[in-house]
Amino acid sequence: MRLFIDDPTPIALLAPGQRTVEICKWEGDFEDVAAADVVIEAFACNPPPGYVRAMIARDKPPVWLNLDYLSAEAWVASCHGLPSPQVDMDKYFFFPGFVAGTGGLLREKNYAVPPGPTFTGPLEVSLFCYDNPQLPVLLAAWRDGDRPIVCHVCNGLPRRQVEAWLGTPLPAQHGNLRLEALPFLPQTDYDALLARCHLNFVRGEDSFVRAQWVERPFVWQIYPQADDTHFAKLDAFLNLYTNEPAARYLFQAWNGKGTLDWPTFAAALPALTSQAPDWAAQIQAHGNLAGNLVKFCAARL
Repeated sequence: MRLFIDDPTPIALLAPGQRTVEICKWEGDFEDVAAADVVIEAFACNPPPGYVRAMIARDKPPVWLNLDYLSAEAWVASCHGLPSPQVDMDKYFFFPGFVAGTGGLLREKNYAVPPGPTFTGPLEVSLFCYDNPQLPVLLAAWRDGDRPIVCHVCNGLPRRQVEAWLGTPLPAQHGNLRLEALPFLPQTDYDALLARCHLNFVRGEDSFVRAQWVERPFVWQIYPQADDTHFAKLDAFLNLYTNEPAARYLFQAWNGKGTLDWPTFAAALPALTSQAPDWAAQIQAHGNLAGNLVKFCAARL
């Protein structure tokens, strides 16, 4: 397998020492290249014109897929696996998802759920987010709350925003809140962080999915989109994930809609913790994304 990417630097940070995938820098028009049996483009990136010409020139066209964005919206299952006619071949839409009829979610074949923390001692929280106007409100609630909280702040945007709120570098103790700075973590170390925490604040797609596999409560900051269309995606996920009002309200507020109510959410954490294994089993039942990709392609080769 070859992965073509415009900037290979993050791969070395996320998966240092990996040897199973050949990492190639995406540059030029890919002239005089032999196309692979299976071509997967991520998020409609479109292969370079030279590579598409090589695909067309094959005696048998490759299986060509657009591996699209993750969404819980109902229309995803109806579009998953559909062909999109291109020049002399089809491109197939392949959607990750949470329900039957989608491509499922990434999960290693040998993945084992790590043992969970107890609810004794300080509440351990990880923080990975985009710039968020609600973060100062949350930090103040933690600082002034009755229970000690240790927040592990991821590098980059979260740390810059936390330090701007504090006015000092991390680490720091602020009332009942202890703030610890994290370096950039390889994926395996980030998974271990998610597992050790009682609650994980996550963002985007990847950390969002990893937080569900460790069977812990989490709060998701969805990537914001124009005209607030991301709220439809957020609501679609919440409709599948939980009936707990405190969770729905905090997810909404964390994404900019409504008032952030930390005490009510904190009181619901034990219930959310007990629900997490059932949710993980539910989404695992649809198979993992990599395995489903292999089956889909094998049926068309």
